[in-house]
Amino acid sequence: MTIPRIGLGFKLGILLALFGVFASGVTGYLAYTSSRDILIEAAEQDLLTATQVLARRVDIAFDEVVADVRLLAALPDVETVLARPGAAAEGLPEARAAELAGVFSAMLLARPEYFQIRLIGADQYGLERVRVDRDGGRPVRVAAYSLQEKGHLPYVSETLKLPPGKFHYSRIAINHEAGGHAGENQPSLHVATPIHDADGVALGVIAVSVDLDSLFTLLQADLPSHYRLYLTNRWGDYLVHPDPALAFGFDRGQRHLVQDAYPAAAALFEGADNVVARAAGDHGGQVVAFHKLAFDETDASRFVVVGLAQPLDAVLRDSRELGMRTITLVLGFSLLAALLAFVVARVLTRPLHVMADAVERFSREHEMGPLPVKRRDEIGLLARAFDEMQIEIKAHLGELYESQARLDHLAHHDALTGLPNRTLFLERLEQAIAGSRRTDKSLAVFFLDLDRFKEINDSLGHQVGDAVLRITGQRLRGMVREIDTVARLAGDEFVVLLVDPDQTGQLAMIARKLIDGLAEPMRVDGRELRVSASAGIAVFPNDATSAGDLVDKADAAMYRAKARGRNGYAFHASAGSGNETRQEINRHGIPPGRT
Repeated sequence: MTIPRIGLGFKLGILLALFGVFASGVTGYLAYTSSRDILIEAAEQDLLTATQVLARRVDIAFDEVVADVRLLAALPDVETVLARPGAAAEGLPEARAAELAGVFSAMLLARPEYFQIRLIGADQYGLERVRVDRDGGRPVRVAAYSLQEKGHLPYVSETLKLPPGKFHYSRIAINHEAGGHAGENQPSLHVATPIHDADGVALGVIAVSVDLDSLFTLLQADLPSHYRLYLTNRWGDYLVHPDPALAFGFDRGQRHLVQDAYPAAAALFEGADNVVARAAGDHGGQVVAFHKLAFDETDASRFVVVGLAQPLDAVLRDSRELGMRTITLVLGFSLLAALLAFVVARVLTRPLHVMADAVERFSREHEMGPLPVKRRDEIGLLARAFDEMQIEIKAHLGELYESQARLDHLAHHDALTGLPNRTLFLERLEQAIAGSRRTDKSLAVFFLDLDRFKEINDSLGHQVGDAVLRITGQRLRGMVREIDTVARLAGDEFVVLLVDPDQTGQLAMIARKLIDGLAEPMRVDGRELRVSASAGIAVFPNDATSAGDLVDKADAAMYRAKARGRNGYAFHASAGSGNETRQEINRHGIPPGRT
């Protein structure tokens, strides 16, 4: 029996068919894995950006607590209530205490994340003088016979040692103080500042207690539902965790550390500021991002770690559809290659290599080389299919890049006014300072603060206040040049960077122009409002040589302008000469005062 001989053409056809199947499979695999890796990398960057934005919001929330404590400490009734026996008029301290309790109650109503505000004396073992607690959603003033001695607690004893204007942050822990109403057994942070008399003697402490669960519930409201939020202390103990049983384990004699669950996070406690990693877990694992946030300016070692995680399935949702299409294409064109290989084995060799090279280039550079899309045969069909796949992948990548661009814009611009925020302003200021050093030219920073803006918020509501801030930003932007920068730092604080002013002596005229422009009547919800502003001016390089110092000097000058009368301006002490260093007379006759 003669065994039929298998011809070379048949062998070559089989070999080419196998090569065709292999090439199609490799092409689909490279395209899919490449797009999958790109999606994960883009998701990691997006998640890190979102984590940094969230950390910035946490930082702003802590700054707002400090601002509230500073506001309460500045109330004139505080020192009267804390005065030594016999130092106040008869019956006056109790009347003042009642007024303070009313202010504390109003702040608790305005700040749902606060559960307690107290005025604590330095004498009588730290006896509470005025205390308002949140109880059942409403503020309740604690009666005199229920006031407690708190001198043994660090947020009282340590705060009394601080100089005026400094703040103490307590350790974030479960509140075990008895009689705390809504704050009892809740995750808490106490922020306190000392009260001093004219001789510098510490009279007592203003303390605000923050419910972290309420605070982070507010911050988490805008996050996508599949994001998981984490917060740890400086040792890695969970303070906020999707599983409440793991939070504050140290309070129960247990330690649940983020570096145990996510080993990459250990770098945060060794000096790193950001960590992005992929972690194993349910449903295919997850992508995690962590950011270290320092919140106590008096102690650089005091920080928390903010983290976000999202399931890898959510990241790869689009890639699964692409994978199915890729598999379909690979299977279809593998079959086509096997059928055609026996007929046109030699003809197919070169075009297949061209396409394989193009796909490999796409996996490296995300851009395909020339494809034989104009051919009218199966090779052209295959080339067009790969071209369509390239367009699809690039469309998905475009959407991801647009999403990242929106997050980048959010991280560098104020959401209310659309103006640059503090981060972007400081970057531009540093660039301007570097340019000024090269050209030996000056620049100026104007720090503007709206007068009595809190009264607008309190009397007309935050919606009107927000409208006033938007109009203020538009007016400031319209009164300066294109090369200048207008930014909103926080609240009603705005800054203007003037690059290379014509003459330093003209800064007073520019300041008056800005203040007069803001003083023009505003139409908000059918109302005509008049809003004045106070400005502080600092000049580079006369007043400071760094961005942060220049802003601080302008800020200090603004407060001098407020102290001398609103609706005016003041230069920093080293700027200008003669009348330029003097606070301008308030031409609207508003009595001196400070908002």
